[in-house]
Amino acid sequence: MLDRLLALETFGIKLGLENITLLCEALGHPERSFVSLHVAGTNGKGSVTAMTHAALVASGLRTARYTSPHLSDITERFVVGTSPVDTATFDAVARDVLDLADRLHARGMLRATPTFFEATTAIAFELFRRARTDVAVIEVGLGGQFDATNVIAPAACAITTIGFDHQQHLGHSLAEIAFEKAGIIKPRTPVVAGWLPAEAMTVVRRVALERNATLYEVPQDTAIDASMDAGAARVTLRTPRATYGPHQLSLRGQHQIHNAALAVRLLELAQDAGVSVTADAIGQGLTGASWPARLERLHMRGGRDVILDAAHNAEGASTLSEYLRRWHPERPALVVGVMRDKDTAAIVEPLLPCVSHVIATEAPTPRALPASELEGRVRGLADRLPAGVRPSVSRADDPLDAVTQALQMNRLVVVAGSIFLVGPVRERLLPRAILP
Repeated sequence: MLDRLLALETFGIKLGLENITLLCEALGHPERSFVSLHVAGTNGKGSVTAMTHAALVASGLRTARYTSPHLSDITERFVVGTSPVDTATFDAVARDVLDLADRLHARGMLRATPTFFEATTAIAFELFRRARTDVAVIEVGLGGQFDATNVIAPAACAITTIGFDHQQHLGHSLAEIAFEKAGIIKPRTPVVAGWLPAEAMTVVRRVALERNATLYEVPQDTAIDASMDAGAARVTLRTPRATYGPHQLSLRGQHQIHNAALAVRLLELAQDAGVSVTADAIGQGLTGASWPARLERLHMRGGRDVILDAAHNAEGASTLSEYLRRWHPERPALVVGVMRDKDTAAIVEPLLPCVSHVIATEAPTPRALPASELEGRVRGLADRLPAGVRPSVSRADDPLDAVTQALQMNRLVVVAGSIFLVGPVRERLLPRAILP
């Protein structure tokens, strides 16, 4: 069944709602069987989704979440309660949805075969209906306006950050990208927005006004007291409604402070929609959320460590570089791999002054930039730096070989550049890690 679904990846990315709308209608609208919360953004949307989901679970609600992409196994995308759906259940629902899509296509009702993401989105909705889900947190896949998840009618939605990524699909200015992401805003539906660039916030405000949707700007309405200890934040959040904390965030990095504030405000809007989530449960969501491969630290034998971070765009790389600069001035080694369609310089350049050595490698996907080509690009960028902060550069085609070599050079290794690199590396390292 997985092979049948993965075969749809050959159809690539197709933004638009026609296919998913028809699939949902034919399925009897499973997306209407639960309360939904919708989360968009360039970065941070996964962390906000994870915190929001954890809080709803802590309140005792039958809660689901849909995220993408996955790290190792496709079932990671479909979580009910605290665990991904089991393989047998996934296979059964995937078969039903794909068989239905084939029938609709054969009858001419579907003009095009569904893409991989359209199919997985329909599968998610059906999985959640059969699981008798009370509330689901739905992460946007790409953009917002024409993303397949945008067929839902959420109780509330959130826009985390807006930066440059997927410009070929979303536009080449922050205003254009913001307009696509603001497409998740529905008429008379409340929306929370995070720390957006002024150009992007102007667009979000305009769209919300046009759709008579109440916009809550978290930077303006939430007071934050925070301190950092070894890369983890301890926060107290004061919203217009309540005070939360102090809470030690389970997700590492200073950027998680803003994500936590956004998750809290989204959960407060869910309360307005009748979702019974308590203040204690909101605190548990902040302190207990898990979101692997985002500043995730694996302790290896021999006193060595690997930090996994799925930084795959300029904003993510900047956040990672700030973390390394503050908490790891010893300059760890970096294993990096990027996709062909990404801005290599925007990802690599911020990281170079923060690391002592770079090993270019290649994620196990046809989309990956070849390690040999990446090595040349990294060398060119490194040569621009002063000698005192210029890292050495090498190449290892196999990602695990790259990590092994890096661990021989340095007691701390960072793996970054793409989730399609970090996921497989994580899967191969976990059996060798010393788990708590």
